Amino acid sequence: MFAKRDKEKEVVESSTGVFDKKAGQVVEIDLESLSAQGSSSKEASKNYQDSDDKQHRLKQGLSARHIQLIALGGAIGTGLFVGTSSTLHECGPAGLFISYVIISTVLYPIMNSFGEMVCYLPGDGSDSAGSVAHLVGRYVDPSLSFATGWNYFYCYVILVAAECTAASGVVTYWTDAVPTGAWITIFLFVCIGLNLSAVKYFGETEFWFASIKVLCIIGLIILSFILFWGGGPNHDRLGFRYWKNPGGFAHHITGGNLGNFLDIYTGIIKGAFAFILGPELVALASTECHDQRRNIARASRRFVWRLIFFYILGALSISVIVAYNDPVLASALDAGKPGAGSSPFVIGIQNAGIKVLPHIINACILTSAWSAGNAFTFASSRTLATMAANGQAPKILGKINRFGVPWVAVSLTGLISCLAYLNVSSSTANVFNWFTNISTISGFIGWDCGMVAYLRFRKAIKYNGLEDRLPYAPWGQKYLVWWSLFVVTLVIFTNGYAIFIPKFWNVSDFVAAYITLPLFLLLWIGHKIYTRDLKKWWYSVEEIDVVTGLVEIEEKTRILDEQRQLPKGRVAKFMDTLL
Repeated sequence: MFAKRDKEKEVVESSTGVFDKKAGQVVEIDLESLSAQGSSSKEASKNYQDSDDKQHRLKQGLSARHIQLIALGGAIGTGLFVGTSSTLHECGPAGLFISYVIISTVLYPIMNSFGEMVCYLPGDGSDSAGSVAHLVGRYVDPSLSFATGWNYFYCYVILVAAECTAASGVVTYWTDAVPTGAWITIFLFVCIGLNLSAVKYFGETEFWFASIKVLCIIGLIILSFILFWGGGPNHDRLGFRYWKNPGGFAHHITGGNLGNFLDIYTGIIKGAFAFILGPELVALASTECHDQRRNIARASRRFVWRLIFFYILGALSISVIVAYNDPVLASALDAGKPGAGSSPFVIGIQNAGIKVLPHIINACILTSAWSAGNAFTFASSRTLATMAANGQAPKILGKINRFGVPWVAVSLTGLISCLAYLNVSSSTANVFNWFTNISTISGFIGWDCGMVAYLRFRKAIKYNGLEDRLPYAPWGQKYLVWWSLFVVTLVIFTNGYAIFIPKFWNVSDFVAAYITLPLFLLLWIGHKIYTRDLKKWWYSVEEIDVVTGLVEIEEKTRILDEQRQLPKGRVAKFMDTLL
């Protein structure tokens, strides 16, 4: 059991060592027990209940390059290629660019919060220690963990269906001879099939498709720079022309300074969908990767540069190659054209007189949508497996096959993802869009829960005098997280602000904007009532366990550091720095 500790208890024992809190160091390590047990304690906890089945556990089959590209691929989805079109149209180039800069400043502390907690105590394969539900359950409250887990599962599984639907729509850019339902079936089948195989195949697939996305966006940023200086076929030097005429802001609600502010704020709300659930993918994958502390810390540390390069430079590139009132852009959005048909990159390239690239970009968008669906299938199944291990979901959902995959959870994810077929009929497509809109707010709520867990984690770390034992502690993180918590909470409560303006009022939009929060509270409070635990809503700092498993992971990391071979040669060193 995770022991309830008090200030008088200065020595904490784990399965392989003894940690003296007063001395601030390990005073005894049993290496024989360590090698027999693996990398972490298997003690159960009233805070968190681990699975003890060592023969059927998640396999650590993800390498450093897999984690790095999952981190990168998770940050680049269809939102950047296509979703930016509606943000540009409603908010203008300045609204798009400024909102993406602000979102990036919010997302970086979120990524660091998850990275810091997971690096400190990563899982060993018998649990999904990187899931936000696990972190909330260990550091805050089991009922909040229950609500967070089901909230994330809903969000992930709806996004699986959404990405498979998006992928099927992208194909219609080339041909509509094959029914949409057939393409949805193909994409769902491949996503489920890959996730039922060993995790190394998932990692390898994500590596190559993320590589395609990265190369594509790098190429588009370079091309936009060339068009900026007039290097296109028509030699038209764009510069910041569209920032001047028709202007930097679209003023889609009202004019003046208030209109500028609302354009930026709308850009934050709409643009956040492009970023949603990126940080969680890296944290979830941590349990199934080698050399966890090193690889997760590297992925988290480099995340900020990827945000700057891909999203901020990507938004700037879009803002200079196409006007927010471009008639082709407006008609594409009105007609709901799929894939490259509504991509601002493609429209800008076509305006420059380049004819071949749109098909190449559409292929990249297709791989991006399918890759995202594959990643969300992984995340959904691991979230279910975590809840099953914690007793928050039926135990059968935690069953793991010989490949180390929670096959029942993957199968259930595939079954629910069949909601994608709602898009086959125009009469039910609106229902599915409603589900998708709700899932975005679910992601915001999940971020808030994760940041609350981080704040409790840091408080417990300070209480136990373990701040110098953090393997990854970014500068200013414990203060910057308050900025992210403020912005995300504000967006949760005000994301539907426009519907309160009389001319924009719509009942279905109101429900989509605000139904998620009461449902989440219902899960949290309902679990409290069911478990008869209404007197206590979070763990006291004395009860938060940040010690169990620490000795083992530190010793495992030390051994890996000693065994690690440094890269030799310039190419190997460059790739090690890059990945």
